[in-house]
Amino acid sequence: MQLTPDVIFGTAIGFLAASMWAVSVVVYRSQSEEIRPLAIGSVKMWVALGFMTLLVTIPWRPNAFSVPFESIIYLALSASLGAVIGDTILFMSQERIGVSYSFPIAMSFPVLTYILAILILGDEISSLRFFGTVVAVLGLILISREQNKGQNNEGSTQFDLIGIGMALFTMVCYAVGTVLLEVGVTGVDPIDANFVRIVIGAIEFVPIYIVASQMGMPTPTRRATKFVAVAGLFGMALGSLLYVMMVKYIGAAMGSVIGSTSPLFAVPVSVVFLKERPTRLALVGILIAISGVILVVGVN
Repeated sequence: MQLTPDVIFGTAIGFLAASMWAVSVVVYRSQSEEIRPLAIGSVKMWVALGFMTLLVTIPWRPNAFSVPFESIIYLALSASLGAVIGDTILFMSQERIGVSYSFPIAMSFPVLTYILAILILGDEISSLRFFGTVVAVLGLILISREQNKGQNNEGSTQFDLIGIGMALFTMVCYAVGTVLLEVGVTGVDPIDANFVRIVIGAIEFVPIYIVASQMGMPTPTRRATKFVAVAGLFGMALGSLLYVMMVKYIGAAMGSVIGSTSPLFAVPVSVVFLKERPTRLALVGILIAISGVILVVGVN
């Protein structure tokens, strides 16, 4: 893939989306004692629904909302697999084996995405770009492990096969969802495409939230809900729109790598706002991840 204006633009908005996710994740972490992860996912999705509804219905849009039925199917599946099923299963995995084990496993999805893009979408094979993807993922995993060190839940078992299986299943959901997104957004306005995805996600989170509440999930505090709602406006509402635009411009394989770089941005944000000190391994991970991203973006 040559560095065309579309590739440069898609890469830029992908990094912008990743930085928004990084900031929002730091906010979510700061409120973790007052709101559970599942509630965070629900609140940010419902906030995104309001934002996307506003964008779709503004009277000065050049084109009216239009998404072919076939595209709706692909977009709905991509939202269900990624933002709903994937995120929910990841939460369940974290409960069993802890964040520092489940999150890195799930975040290795760009490697599988690259393979699926070749097999399903017919992307050209580039051994150097695939190597860059693997290198970037390894660096991001190292950063995530260092950031989430010590966040395993009490009683969690790192080598719980069910928890590991859930994390691997999440990885598959993210990869397949990203590939389906590329198919669904083809020939569709990114705003319309993201609106479909958010509507599906917002609807599906309603029964999930109700069931979780009935099973004992504590009601989030008003203070935490407000913080999460504001962070969700940038992280989920704007971030998801930028992600859809990125995939439209540069594709699922390359986009999954760029979109997963939020740990790179989370490190400086955590230093500034949470007063965390990055470890040497985290800094090494940053260098490795950046090297991999350069290979992914720079290979012609």
